[in-house]
Amino acid sequence: MPKHKSSDARTSPGPSAVKTASRTRVVAVPPPDMNTLPPTLPERYELVRSRVAAAAKRSGRSANEILVVAVTKYALPEQVREIISLGHRDLGENRVQHLIQQAAMVDEFQARMRALPSTRRAGQSTSLFDAGKPDGSEASVRWHMIGHLQRNKAKKVIDMVRLTHSVDSLRIAEELQNLALKKDRVIDVLIQVNCSGEEQKYGCPIPAAIPLAEQIGTMINVRVRGLMTMAAHTANPEETRATFARCRELFDELRTSGVVEGPVNILSMGMTNDFEVAIEEGANCVRIGSALFGAPPAGSGDEDGDQDEDESR
Repeated sequence: MPKHKSSDARTSPGPSAVKTASRTRVVAVPPPDMNTLPPTLPERYELVRSRVAAAAKRSGRSANEILVVAVTKYALPEQVREIISLGHRDLGENRVQHLIQQAAMVDEFQARMRALPSTRRAGQSTSLFDAGKPDGSEASVRWHMIGHLQRNKAKKVIDMVRLTHSVDSLRIAEELQNLALKKDRVIDVLIQVNCSGEEQKYGCPIPAAIPLAEQIGTMINVRVRGLMTMAAHTANPEETRATFARCRELFDELRTSGVVEGPVNILSMGMTNDFEVAIEEGANCVRIGSALFGAPPAGSGDEDGDQDEDESR
């Protein structure tokens, strides 16, 4: 039976909702050449933070309203440990097996860190997740599943992932519902929408997004928190603006439709090459890999390893 919808949830954005991006068209600062990035991870981390803050300011927001997910697919283990030592807590992976391996390494490292509280640094602070819960605490890493999730692998990540960015069909949502029901827990997800119209991209078609959200909204153990999209890879970030603007419009429509309960307050879009344009168009969650950890190996595909097309098709 569908859940009852609160009228307040339909009309009130709440304190953590995405604010309206500026409609004044600005030309984003071109991303730095990957060959000229600062040599150390702390320097690259501060550069990314400054770029996020500048883009947020251009859209009338503050840096604290933007969640940066550090994509660790091509990161070395020592780099993952270093970024955690810098205070960063949101990490993203696109392959289940790699996520399991990385999470085990991070758990061991964090156990050692807790014995040395003086070495910890304050991480990014956002209000996108529920405050006061253990998995949302400053000390705990939050893992994000950003890759295409196969049904037969969903059970391997359900206990370690805080947010799944890539739900694009009712079938995978039903699988997550069945798994979450058995564990008596609620799973937060984003609906991935193919706003660029590329055939090779995952994501549900734009017209199917709201109906899919409504279907998932009837599930007790799966909670829709917003949308995710990927723009076409291009050398000119400005060419991605229309894709991000369309997803933002769809996100606003979802938030005001009342088809799902609870906070619909996460708009995940933008990677290393285009995250500033995404933020200008309303994103409050960006997925950044190579700008933090350096360029991936030659021939490895997209810069941030956001999704693997070859693994699931």
